[in-house]
Amino acid sequence: MRKTPISPGEYYHILNRGNDKQNIFRDDRDRVRFLFLLLYLQGEDSFPNAGRVVTHFVRHRVFNIDPETIKKIADRKRTELVSFILMPNHFHLLVGERSEGGIARHMQRVLNAYTKYFNTRYKRSGHLFQGPYRAVHLKDNDQLLYTSAYIHRNCRTLPDWKNKEKLYPWSSLQDYITKDRWSGLLEKELIQEQFPNPNEYEKWIIESGAKDPIKPIET
Repeated sequence: MRKTPISPGEYYHILNRGNDKQNIFRDDRDRVRFLFLLLYLQGEDSFPNAGRVVTHFVRHRVFNIDPETIKKIADRKRTELVSFILMPNHFHLLVGERSEGGIARHMQRVLNAYTKYFNTRYKRSGHLFQGPYRAVHLKDNDQLLYTSAYIHRNCRTLPDWKNKEKLYPWSSLQDYITKDRWSGLLEKELIQEQFPNPNEYEKWIIESGAKDPIKPIET
């Protein structure tokens, strides 16, 4: 049983990494595939032609999914994805539980589908992730804001991205400070409404010094 109970109306820092710290994203197609699953499996919809949708994004930097389908997912989703970042061998999410069992169901679908895709593409078998995803309950607004900053600053640990977090394409920061790419599938308003404008949020991220995740991380 998970040590951290997950309850509707609460928010959590979710993370997982590759088994033996191996990379779980080897190229942009992998990152796009995971991002697609993360965004579009928040409800119960299925996408049998996911590969085609991913290919379109790789070529055109947009998912070719009609607005009606996106609205249906946004209206019926069981989780609230607030912030995210994809790193070479791990990921961090800030997620809210909208309905009972929502996060558990969402993460099960995402991780199982991505592992199947990854193993098929690279002709491998076995576990991709080191174990069950980890979850930390965010007990107050300060922890919520700190975790958002930590997630959006995480790419600073990569040599090519130090102090360039606003340009990093595999996090939600650019959706906060420039243009939202996901049409209601990212609940950025929870954080954004606490700042006068996007520039103030960007300034706060840079100056926050959020270098470590909230501890302890429990499984």
